[in-house]
Amino acid sequence: MSESHSHLSNELPEFHIVIPARYASQRFPKKLLAPLAGKPVLQWVYELALRAGASTVVIATDHKDIFSAASNFGANVVMTRDDHENGTERLAEVAQLMGWFNDEIIVNVQGDEPLLPVDIIHTAVAALAKDAQADMATMACRIQHQEDFFNANVVKLVTDEKNHALYFSRAPIPWDRDGFSGTQDLNQAMPVFRHIGLYVYRARLLAQYSQMPISPLEKWEKLEQLRLLHQGVKIKVAYANGMPPHGVDTKEDLVKLNALMKSEL
Repeated sequence: MSESHSHLSNELPEFHIVIPARYASQRFPKKLLAPLAGKPVLQWVYELALRAGASTVVIATDHKDIFSAASNFGANVVMTRDDHENGTERLAEVAQLMGWFNDEIIVNVQGDEPLLPVDIIHTAVAALAKDAQADMATMACRIQHQEDFFNANVVKLVTDEKNHALYFSRAPIPWDRDGFSGTQDLNQAMPVFRHIGLYVYRARLLAQYSQMPISPLEKWEKLEQLRLLHQGVKIKVAYANGMPPHGVDTKEDLVKLNALMKSEL
């Protein structure tokens, strides 16, 4: 870790990390238990979360096989209900079980992101801690390639002058009305950003989340953060220099990561 990032971590408030770990996955079932450079994918994620310096690191699962595997590598693991619609609802249950309240900061680290940089966690936690108006923070980085801007799988976002999110969309936003009227070439001067799916919450927001109805925008875009924007929640956006390494969504991803990590070990 660089000197500047060490300095940042010394100034961080206390925070907790929860790793939601579902057993089922449409594209790659049981992926969190798949072997990656000698350890399950989930163990790599747990170990990077420990390095982040959180007060608590806990894996939240709904399946006995993940509970057993996580216990075997020494993780703090809790069993949650199996009827949650998304990871945020699972976090809310964990926050209640752990007795976290009000201003306590909770980070949602995805269980399939074994190479997530710790710096990104620290940046998002610091951004939320310094913004009294926001009850949630997330990350973004600049879009460099035109194909990403027009790709519906790449979530875009726009913010206000205080870096609070105005909207998240799978559509290309903002739209350059004059520039796109002809060639639709991406203007590098235009501020276009993609969302990085790391979420940081104050505990009080998680307590409210399960009572919030699914919003029409969330239903169409299939983006759970739109439920919060629809309710007027302020979401702070912090910025990274680039996208973190890709996680494990498919078996092909696992093969690539195995080759990468074995070459570095």
